[in-house]
Amino acid sequence: MNLDVMKKLTYGLFVLTARDGQKDNGCIINTAVQVASEPNTISISVNKANYTHDMILKTGKFNVSILSEEAKFDTFKHFGFQSGRDVDKFAEVEISRADNGIAIIHNEQTNGYLSGKVIQSIDLGSHTLFIATVEDGEVWSDTPSTTYAYYFANIKPKPQPKPKQKGWICTICGYIYEGEVLPDDFICPVCKHPASDFQPL
Repeated sequence: MNLDVMKKLTYGLFVLTARDGQKDNGCIINTAVQVASEPNTISISVNKANYTHDMILKTGKFNVSILSEEAKFDTFKHFGFQSGRDVDKFAEVEISRADNGIAIIHNEQTNGYLSGKVIQSIDLGSHTLFIATVEDGEVWSDTPSTTYAYYFANIKPKPQPKPKQKGWICTICGYIYEGEVLPDDFICPVCKHPASDFQPL
Protein backbone atom coordinates (compact mmCIF):
# COMPACT_ATOMS: atom_id res chain seq x y z
CA MET A 1 0.00 0.00 0.00
CA ASN A 2 1.21 3.49 -0.83
CA LEU A 3 0.65 5.42 2.41
CA ASP A 4 0.98 8.74 0.54
CA VAL A 5 -2.62 8.22 -0.58
CA MET A 6 -3.66 9.27 2.95
CA LYS A 7 -2.33 12.75 2.19
CA LYS A 8 -4.91 13.04 -0.59
CA LEU A 9 -7.76 13.06 1.92
CA THR A 10 -9.03 16.56 2.62
CA TYR A 11 -7.82 16.97 6.18
CA GLY A 12 -7.69 20.35 7.84
CA LEU A 13 -5.01 21.33 10.32
CA PHE A 14 -5.75 22.68 13.77
CA VAL A 15 -4.26 23.65 17.12
CA LEU A 16 -6.11 21.57 19.70
CA THR A 17 -5.98 23.09 23.20
CA ALA A 18 -6.98 21.91 26.65
CA ARG A 19 -6.60 23.07 30.25
CA ASP A 20 -6.18 21.07 33.45
CA GLY A 21 -6.19 23.27 36.54
CA GLN A 22 -3.74 26.08 35.79
CA LYS A 23 -1.91 24.13 33.07
CA ASP A 24 -2.54 24.93 29.39
CA ASN A 25 -1.41 22.71 26.58
CA GLY A 26 -1.93 22.27 22.86
CA CYS A 27 -0.98 20.09 19.93
CA ILE A 28 -1.46 19.91 16.17
CA ILE A 29 -4.19 17.61 14.87
CA ASN A 30 -5.52 16.97 11.38
CA THR A 31 -8.80 15.29 12.32
CA ALA A 32 -11.62 17.57 13.39
CA VAL A 33 -14.91 17.16 11.55
CA GLN A 34 -18.56 17.91 12.01
CA VAL A 35 -20.46 14.64 12.42
CA ALA A 36 -23.99 15.94 13.14
CA SER A 37 -25.88 19.21 12.88
CA GLU A 38 -28.68 18.57 15.40
CA PRO A 39 -27.21 18.79 17.94
CA ASN A 40 -24.09 20.43 16.48
CA THR A 41 -21.50 17.71 17.04
CA ILE A 42 -17.85 17.28 16.06
CA SER A 43 -15.27 14.57 16.46
CA ILE A 44 -11.53 14.83 17.00
CA SER A 45 -9.01 12.02 16.94
CA VAL A 46 -6.02 12.50 19.24
CA ASN A 47 -2.88 10.42 19.60
CA LYS A 48 -2.66 8.88 23.06
CA ALA A 49 1.01 9.91 23.30
CA ASN A 50 0.00 13.58 23.31
CA TYR A 51 -0.23 15.31 26.68
CA THR A 52 -3.29 17.18 25.37
CA HIS A 53 -5.02 13.82 24.95
CA ASP A 54 -4.70 13.08 28.67
CA MET A 55 -6.00 16.52 29.60
CA ILE A 56 -9.11 16.11 27.43
CA LEU A 57 -9.68 12.60 28.76
CA LYS A 58 -9.63 14.06 32.30
CA THR A 59 -11.54 17.32 31.79
CA GLY A 60 -13.85 16.51 28.88
CA LYS A 61 -13.34 19.92 27.27
CA PHE A 62 -11.21 21.37 24.47
CA ASN A 63 -10.91 24.10 21.88
CA VAL A 64 -9.96 23.80 18.22
CA SER A 65 -8.23 26.80 16.64
CA ILE A 66 -8.61 26.50 12.86
CA LEU A 67 -5.33 27.21 11.07
CA SER A 68 -5.55 29.35 7.95
CA GLU A 69 -3.33 29.44 4.89
CA GLU A 70 -1.42 32.24 6.66
CA ALA A 71 -0.11 29.71 9.22
CA LYS A 72 3.67 29.61 9.61
CA PHE A 73 5.80 26.50 9.86
CA ASP A 74 7.08 27.71 13.24
CA THR A 75 3.55 27.25 14.62
CA PHE A 76 3.50 23.63 13.48
CA LYS A 77 6.95 23.08 15.00
CA HIS A 78 5.98 24.75 18.27
CA PHE A 79 2.78 22.82 18.84
CA GLY A 80 3.63 19.64 16.97
CA PHE A 81 7.31 18.86 17.43
CA GLN A 82 7.63 19.05 21.23
CA SER A 83 5.69 17.74 24.19
CA GLY A 84 3.82 19.80 26.76
CA ARG A 85 5.13 17.35 29.34
CA ASP A 86 8.59 18.83 28.80
CA VAL A 87 7.94 22.48 27.94
CA ASP A 88 5.32 25.15 28.57
CA LYS A 89 4.03 25.70 25.05
CA PHE A 90 2.22 28.86 26.11
CA ALA A 91 5.08 30.55 27.95
CA GLU A 92 5.76 32.91 25.04
CA VAL A 93 2.59 32.55 22.96
CA GLU A 94 -0.04 35.28 22.90
CA ILE A 95 -3.45 33.71 23.49
CA SER A 96 -7.07 34.51 24.09
CA ARG A 97 -9.46 32.42 26.14
CA ALA A 98 -12.86 31.15 25.13
CA ASP A 99 -15.77 31.16 27.57
CA ASN A 100 -14.75 27.68 28.72
CA GLY A 101 -11.45 29.13 30.00
CA ILE A 102 -9.32 27.21 27.51
CA ALA A 103 -6.72 28.94 25.35
CA ILE A 104 -7.34 29.73 21.69
CA ILE A 105 -4.86 30.94 19.10
CA HIS A 106 -6.41 34.18 17.86
CA ASN A 107 -4.13 35.82 15.30
CA GLU A 108 -3.61 36.06 11.53
CA GLN A 109 -2.71 32.37 11.41
CA THR A 110 -6.20 31.24 12.44
CA ASN A 111 -9.60 31.99 10.94
CA GLY A 112 -11.87 30.75 13.73
CA TYR A 113 -12.33 28.40 16.63
CA LEU A 114 -14.71 25.84 18.15
CA SER A 115 -15.26 24.83 21.77
CA GLY A 116 -16.18 21.21 22.42
CA LYS A 117 -17.62 19.29 25.36
CA VAL A 118 -16.93 15.56 25.17
CA ILE A 119 -19.99 13.31 25.20
CA GLN A 120 -18.30 10.06 24.14
CA SER A 121 -14.81 8.61 23.86
CA ILE A 122 -13.89 5.67 21.65
CA ASP A 123 -10.58 3.81 21.94
CA LEU A 124 -9.05 3.41 18.48
CA GLY A 125 -5.72 1.89 19.47
CA SER A 126 -3.08 4.57 18.93
CA HIS A 127 -5.72 7.32 19.13
CA THR A 128 -8.87 8.18 21.03
CA LEU A 129 -11.87 9.48 19.13
CA PHE A 130 -13.60 12.19 21.14
CA ILE A 131 -17.14 13.04 20.12
CA ALA A 132 -18.25 16.42 21.44
CA THR A 133 -21.08 18.89 21.29
CA VAL A 134 -20.09 22.34 20.06
CA GLU A 135 -20.62 24.84 22.86
CA ASP A 136 -19.17 27.93 21.20
CA GLY A 137 -17.34 29.13 18.12
CA GLU A 138 -16.44 32.17 16.09
CA VAL A 139 -15.24 33.16 12.62
CA TRP A 140 -12.35 35.63 12.56
CA SER A 141 -11.46 35.90 8.90
CA ASP A 142 -12.28 34.68 5.41
CA THR A 143 -8.75 33.40 4.81
CA PRO A 144 -9.08 29.79 3.60
CA SER A 145 -8.36 27.05 6.11
CA THR A 146 -5.11 25.13 5.77
CA THR A 147 -5.57 21.67 4.32
CA TYR A 148 -3.12 18.84 4.72
CA ALA A 149 -2.26 19.11 1.02
CA TYR A 150 -1.72 22.89 1.28
CA TYR A 151 0.57 22.37 4.26
CA PHE A 152 2.81 19.94 2.37
CA ALA A 153 2.79 22.05 -0.82
CA ASN A 154 3.21 25.53 0.64
CA ILE A 155 4.12 25.60 4.35
CA LYS A 156 6.38 22.69 5.21
CA PRO A 157 9.91 23.45 3.95
CA LYS A 158 11.11 21.26 1.12
CA PRO A 159 14.19 19.15 1.81
CA GLN A 160 17.26 20.92 0.47
CA PRO A 161 19.70 18.86 -1.59
CA LYS A 162 23.08 18.51 0.04
CA PRO A 163 25.76 20.43 -1.81
CA LYS A 164 27.72 18.13 -4.04
CA GLN A 165 31.10 17.27 -2.62
CA LYS A 166 33.95 18.56 -4.73
CA GLY A 167 36.70 16.07 -5.21
CA TRP A 168 38.02 13.03 -7.01
CA ILE A 169 37.49 9.32 -6.43
CA CYS A 170 39.92 6.53 -7.08
CA THR A 171 38.30 4.07 -9.47
CA ILE A 172 40.43 1.29 -8.04
CA CYS A 173 39.83 1.46 -4.30
CA GLY A 174 37.28 4.23 -3.79
CA TYR A 175 39.54 6.65 -1.91
CA ILE A 176 38.25 10.25 -2.15
CA TYR A 177 40.56 13.21 -2.66
CA GLU A 178 38.83 16.42 -1.56
CA GLY A 179 39.49 19.45 -3.72
CA GLU A 180 38.68 20.90 -7.12
CA VAL A 181 42.03 20.15 -8.71
CA LEU A 182 43.80 16.79 -8.48
CA PRO A 183 47.60 17.19 -8.86
CA ASP A 184 48.98 15.39 -11.89
CA ASP A 185 51.57 13.60 -9.76
CA PHE A 186 49.07 12.52 -7.06
CA ILE A 187 49.38 8.91 -5.91
CA CYS A 188 46.48 7.23 -4.11
CA PRO A 189 47.59 6.73 -0.49
CA VAL A 190 45.56 3.52 -0.24
CA CYS A 191 46.15 1.53 -3.44
CA LYS A 192 49.13 3.53 -4.79
CA HIS A 193 47.51 4.11 -8.22
CA PRO A 194 48.24 7.34 -10.11
CA ALA A 195 46.03 10.38 -10.77
CA SER A 196 44.98 8.88 -14.11
CA ASP A 197 42.89 6.33 -12.18
CA PHE A 198 40.80 9.06 -10.50
CA GLN A 199 37.49 10.49 -11.68
CA PRO A 200 35.74 13.68 -10.56
CA LEU A 201 32.84 13.28 -8.14
